[in-house]
Amino acid sequence: MKWILLIVRVPAEPSRHRVAIWRELRRTGAIQLAAAVWAFPARPAFEEAPHRVTELAERVEGEIIRLHATGADEAQAAKLEAAYSAERDAEWAEFLADCDKYLAELDREIAIQKFTRAELEEEEQSMERLRRWHRELALRDIFGASSAAAADRRLKDCEAKLDDYTERVFNALHAP
Repeated sequence: MKWILLIVRVPAEPSRHRVAIWRELRRTGAIQLAAAVWAFPARPAFEEAPHRVTELAERVEGEIIRLHATGADEAQAAKLEAAYSAERDAEWAEFLADCDKYLAELDREIAIQKFTRAELEEEEQSMERLRRWHRELALRDIFGASSAAAADRRLKDCEAKLDDYTERVFNALHAP
């Protein structure tokens, strides 16, 4: 497995520039190996990331050193893969927690019979956010993190619960 390493050097102040770069690296799925060293798989899905980060750094008179790397041996390669997979598992865990919140929210709305168009619209937007987040995580999860299958099932649970809620709203709005 080949990896792209980015060594990031940007001025310390103002910190918003470092934060913007940090956010972009996190968004792309890069893992932080050291204070200014980031890694992500050298795969087509990650090709744009170094360019976006380099543009951000150059705008603030910083620089990015880009290296291609592999593990020195199988054990080192496995450590890097494990670190990357641990980050994905953490992201999936957060996704699962948000799905649980979404399901609980729908249960609350059903319990109080809040069957309005406005509420349905809000729940549909939340569902779309979950779907988008799931797609982004799935693209980054190239090693198949252990919690990915559970996240797939939970997303389906959310979609089924939204379908049920949608049906209830429709019936409430169109009841004689």
